[in-house]
Amino acid sequence: MNTRHARLFVTYCKMQNYIVRFRNFLLLEKSVSENTREAYLRDVLKLKEFLALMNYDLDVKQISEAELTHFIKYLTELGLSSYSQSRILSGNRAFFRFLLLEGEIDNDPTEMIESPKIARKLPEVLSYPEIEQMLQAIDLSTFEGTRNRAILEVLYSCGLRVSELVNLRLTNCFFADGFIKVIGKGNKTRLVPIGRDAVKYTEIYLTHYRKQMKFEKGYEDFVFLNRRGRGLSRVMVFLIVKDIAQTAGIRRAISPHTFRHSFATHLIEGGASLRAVQEMLGHESITTTEIYTHLDRDYLRQVITEFHPRP
Repeated sequence: MNTRHARLFVTYCKMQNYIVRFRNFLLLEKSVSENTREAYLRDVLKLKEFLALMNYDLDVKQISEAELTHFIKYLTELGLSSYSQSRILSGNRAFFRFLLLEGEIDNDPTEMIESPKIARKLPEVLSYPEIEQMLQAIDLSTFEGTRNRAILEVLYSCGLRVSELVNLRLTNCFFADGFIKVIGKGNKTRLVPIGRDAVKYTEIYLTHYRKQMKFEKGYEDFVFLNRRGRGLSRVMVFLIVKDIAQTAGIRRAISPHTFRHSFATHLIEGGASLRAVQEMLGHESITTTEIYTHLDRDYLRQVITEFHPRP
């Protein structure tokens, strides 16, 4: 190994050490979910790979705005979308802020880097008749069918993320009061109203099936289980929703998140305040919720077109 290669090896080993420290920081000191933590680490590893690819002999303290601008340009040339680029930049911003906090760097090189402009994509939404179509397509004579009906009812009634659904606990269900307690991103809890139909079908599942099941240790308090008495995975819920959509004859790409989008859109179309929907969705910023006002405007424009004498 020549002198330059040896120096590069030492440089990238030192950066790996910073990344390990960043991981421990996220794990122990920051209230971020496991998914966010792993995404941040992947983002920083992409920067590390880029520096190695370009043979940059730079200590992390020497990385500047120029290298980061080159990195973003490289991501563009790879064909990554603006959204993906912004996601990767966000993870690296968190990394350099950590280094600044730790006193490893004097200036944050990401501070002057602008995020790529993202065209706001409106989420896929089911109409209420389509939701009814999916619910009616479920065979309620089986364990899976009864459980799956309860899952869809809860997704649509409460606007849950799939991770929130699979981690829903019996001790956090207050059906008599019409609420459930949800543990969302960053372990933040919120109370969400639950509708009568969601309560009805969940109680049918709990009474007629779940109560008779043998639970694997550690899953006694989970609401939704598979036949082996274990919690459902996120992938399993995606497959359940996809299969029901196909059975119902809906050919669009439908996921559990589609029910969350439909929940928010139908509430706003019905006159609910943006602030109330923000609270129920667990959005930290109201600007995240505001995307549903675009859907509402489209709905209003459609109403004008269909029913106004001079559209």
